[in-house]
Amino acid sequence: MPALVAVAEQLTPKGFADGRIDDPRWLDAARDASVELPRRLLAAPRAFRHDAGPDGVLLLRNLPVVADEPLLPTPAVRGSVERVPTVAASVVTTAMLHLGEVIAFRNEKTGALVQNVVPVPGSEASQSNAGSVLLELHNENAFHDNRPDFVALLCVWEDPAGNTKLCTSSIRRALPLLSAQARAVLREPRFPTEPPPSLDTLGSVTPAHAVLNGDPKDPNVLVDFPAPGQPGRWSRRRSQVQPRTGAPSGQPDAGVGHSMASARRPARYSARIRRYRVRSRNGFSSTTPSNSDNNP
Repeated sequence: MPALVAVAEQLTPKGFADGRIDDPRWLDAARDASVELPRRLLAAPRAFRHDAGPDGVLLLRNLPVVADEPLLPTPAVRGSVERVPTVAASVVTTAMLHLGEVIAFRNEKTGALVQNVVPVPGSEASQSNAGSVLLELHNENAFHDNRPDFVALLCVWEDPAGNTKLCTSSIRRALPLLSAQARAVLREPRFPTEPPPSLDTLGSVTPAHAVLNGDPKDPNVLVDFPAPGQPGRWSRRRSQVQPRTGAPSGQPDAGVGHSMASARRPARYSARIRRYRVRSRNGFSSTTPSNSDNNP
């Protein structure tokens, strides 16, 4: 743990003066620092990238979220992001860089690479990262071609009521339960998907796509159950979704979140969780955020 905190502090203002998460120089420094992670933390993401296993989930426990300083209060406003690197953001970013590059969308929370995923008062019933209801099973950014391969969720504040849960599902587990006819239908490009409410001024991006694609014996899955769309508007709206990347030219970023990071190849706060995107293949997930009244 002390060794991991020492690596993370190289990227906080204590070790990287005037550094900002969205600055390519900070991402370069994070990439360099990532090789100094403890051996077990280096090995686990790399093995997971090679083969995500039957469940498509990697659980890392006891990651530090602060050094000696106290945790800051949980934000409770829509569109909350992190610009100044913290220990938590640095830990999850350096770990996720072993899966891919950090990505985000310019239209979502101003393109911040680290975003807070927290319950927001007044949005309790929203099917978004601001809601407090069960967030239905979905692939991250299923509506867009440049979606993350991995999503990392880092819990910063534990839910004292124990109501916050994460549910995941893997197509490798589900495929044997599907009939041949169901598999054939799910491989047809007949399933449009709408973008989430967190993407501002986007309009509808609804290409019809297949739910199952790739190797019939080990397919990828692409689905967002709460966001079915209407086909026919994709070509008109697609250009409005602009990836934001801190990676070298030609490479997308992994969206990192102070509640969210993604990697293309993406973490999330809810009780409090940080979401990071890195680019998801074999699984999809659902979260049940804690009610904002229970969130420190």
